[in-house]
Amino acid sequence: MTSQMNIDALVERRERLLGPGNPLFYDEPVHLVRGEGVWLYGADGKQYLDCYNNVPCVGHCHPRVVEALCKQAATLNTHTRYLHENILDYAELLLAKFDDSLDRIAFACTGSEANDLAMRIARTNSGGEGFICTNSTYHGNTAAVAQLSSIFEPIGGYGKNVRMVPWPDSYRAPDGLSGETLADFYIKEVRAAIASFQADGIKLAGIVLCPIFANEGLPNVPAGYMSKAIELVRAAGGYYIADEVQSGFGRTGEWWGHAASGVVPDILTLGKPMGAGHPISGVVANGALLDHYRQQEMYFNTFGGNPVSCAVGQAVVEVIDSEGLVANAKDVGSYVLEKFTELKVKHEMIGDVRGSGLFFGIDLVKVRDSKEPAPEAAGYVVNKMRDSGILMSKIGEHDNVLKLRPPLCFSKENADLLVSTLDEHLAAA
Repeated sequence: MTSQMNIDALVERRERLLGPGNPLFYDEPVHLVRGEGVWLYGADGKQYLDCYNNVPCVGHCHPRVVEALCKQAATLNTHTRYLHENILDYAELLLAKFDDSLDRIAFACTGSEANDLAMRIARTNSGGEGFICTNSTYHGNTAAVAQLSSIFEPIGGYGKNVRMVPWPDSYRAPDGLSGETLADFYIKEVRAAIASFQADGIKLAGIVLCPIFANEGLPNVPAGYMSKAIELVRAAGGYYIADEVQSGFGRTGEWWGHAASGVVPDILTLGKPMGAGHPISGVVANGALLDHYRQQEMYFNTFGGNPVSCAVGQAVVEVIDSEGLVANAKDVGSYVLEKFTELKVKHEMIGDVRGSGLFFGIDLVKVRDSKEPAPEAAGYVVNKMRDSGILMSKIGEHDNVLKLRPPLCFSKENADLLVSTLDEHLAAA
């Protein structure tokens, strides 16, 4: 059994060894020791339904993924300056999931590395330095990528090569705008950012967006916004980098998050669920772009694309396909969204419910008519759900959007437990 004394001791030891400032979830941290499928288990034996971690996208410790990892690790693991079939087999399998124009891939270890490399590819091909992102996002923690992460301001502040635009918020739309009119309102901000670069003599390199705006709170993007924004960027000589680290691998009920917009990225980044818990990431791009970059600079990553990582990545894709997890995300996701919509009718503090596959955002408000964000209520609900054995988190510009993204093997039975427990704590909030 893990007592509160043991938890306190672990926290003290963590701060002493790792330093303060290492974030922990929940008012009372969770000490996990084991995972299986959609379940996590604490040191005290408590069982938690995981409704947050999209990294183990096929479920925690999936036996087929574990087997692939162990088998290859027991055979050979080295870097990619030696020939090995795994990297090629995996590259072929993965690239087949994309539009034909996205026909090259480079491997790395983290989403931050992938976004960093994507920016370098865009710079090399455009001859520019300027990047556009939204004003409530996160794309990683390297020095270059941190410049695009508006959630955490980088040390030293932002450079002149970044312009942040308002994210396309349909729920709190200005002046009651909607549809194409609302899209055009936000498009003006993209146009202004491009003009600002031009006025400062900075050539545009590209725009970096999560195609479902996950960190922004999973908004319902007004129709036409993405196509118009990317058209402006490309006309100015820049490229569209789609950060699919959160939205990829079936999360939205489609293989890739950008499918909903109908706009094919020039460059696309992958991470988190790519290895279902094993650190692997990638940059997928139009071949001409990646080839031109490689002619200018040798990119080498010691662990990126190693035989073990590629064996794991291949197993993840095969499990998603063989177990029908993309279809499950769509089916169960629709079921959950319907149940959440019913909760909205019942609970005044739910201002808006949004979802895409097995990724959900529940916008909590103090007063429904005013749409005033309720971050304190969100924090209360998240911690009470944790106490009841269900793990989730919160996001959004106002830190008031409940964030849920369970493993893709999440079932309707799991959903019923989630919804009934959430109903209970919303009533008490």
